[in-house]
Amino acid sequence: MTAAQARRPGGRSARVREAVRAAVLGELAEHGFDVLTVDAVAARSGVHRTTIYRRWTDVGGLLADALDASGGDGWEPPDTGSLAGDLVELNRQVHAALVEEPSVAGAVIAASFRSEQAAGALRAFWADRYARCAVVVERAVGRGELAAGTAPMPVLIAATAPLFHHHMLLGTPLTGDQVDAYALAASYSSRQAVR
Repeated sequence: MTAAQARRPGGRSARVREAVRAAVLGELAEHGFDVLTVDAVAARSGVHRTTIYRRWTDVGGLLADALDASGGDGWEPPDTGSLAGDLVELNRQVHAALVEEPSVAGAVIAASFRSEQAAGALRAFWADRYARCAVVVERAVGRGELAAGTAPMPVLIAATAPLFHHHMLLGTPLTGDQVDAYALAASYSSRQAVR
């Protein structure tokens, strides 16, 4: 096999990587970071543990790679035609990811406090997601809903941060109306600068 064949997309290497990533996320969601091991990932994925150690080194490397893969997932933020609508839809997606069972998002966030590699990968994931979501604010500026020069990050954080706070810190469930209300409040307070 040539080097080009070994690296070709969709080849054995890609199948192994996908199987390992799926196993990592499955184990993490079902059992948490404390019991995530290379052996468990090997058993679940059907990939030999020696291969996993050679390619990912340890659990931190596995987590970093699994998060890195989400950067190419093609996800785009909603485009409803209004800032309020976009933030509401964005919040609904974030909330759904946090409350799904098992919650991969929650498990990865928890794991990031225990593994520097996972923490770095999570920071890169959030940077990518916020960069993609900047268009929500840019479109609102273009429509005249927000003042020219409005920074995207504060608007996005104002909408989504309460969801993480309730779920990860307080452990209190939110209703759909509450999820929407945080988005609407962020939209309203951001638009006040235009008036």
